[in-house]
Amino acid sequence: MSQSKTKIIFLREFSTFFSSPGPYIIIALYLMVTGWFFFSTFFLYQRSDLRNFFNMMPVIFSLTIPAVTMRLFSEEYRSGSYEILGTQPVTVLNILLGKSLSALALTAFMLIPTLSYPVIVSFLGDLDWGPVAGGYLAALFLSASYIAIGVFFSSTTKNQIVAFILSAVACLFLSLIHQMLVIIPPGTAAVIQAVSAGYHFDSISRGIVDSRDILYFLSLTYLFLHAAWIVNKEYR
Repeated sequence: MSQSKTKIIFLREFSTFFSSPGPYIIIALYLMVTGWFFFSTFFLYQRSDLRNFFNMMPVIFSLTIPAVTMRLFSEEYRSGSYEILGTQPVTVLNILLGKSLSALALTAFMLIPTLSYPVIVSFLGDLDWGPVAGGYLAALFLSASYIAIGVFFSSTTKNQIVAFILSAVACLFLSLIHQMLVIIPPGTAAVIQAVSAGYHFDSISRGIVDSRDILYFLSLTYLFLHAAWIVNKEYR
């Protein structure tokens, strides 16, 4: 029964995404940016891989995913519809999982057109499919974590713009912190790598599926979803 309630919330949210022009604009911008990075660097370096495409993904996700999640709870708070939803026979967990899974489904939908990139590369050169599979697996783990972050910040404010900014800053920090190792004392390098989403993403995207990287993304996702659950439970 609980799963059916989560499914109802999921279908409601996913259909809502496509009832406004916002998600279409986000998807279009995402495909334009990733397409530009892919084709410009591919023909410049003439390498039969998607390294540059995946290298930019954490930064691009840091901006696109907060744009997807910013309205999930903040808009419900602002319009007062969350109180109405709270009168329905659904739990906070049903609402949280339904909304989060709908955002994850939209992100997966957004990634589908980019599958044409490795197909194009495979026709033009000898493509190693291991890193490609690892890159898309890493993208799903990364998107789940960033969605959890976005859901949490959307739960803390009625203002969508504030939710977007806070989520984007947090995601950008996690994406780029490992690239600052050159200015960080050597003793803290291991700590920085451990907390950096970009570092763990790079590891999986190279085709090396390490349980520590997977555990990192699962832990990050759980941490922020649990925090969002606490916030929403208090709100109700």
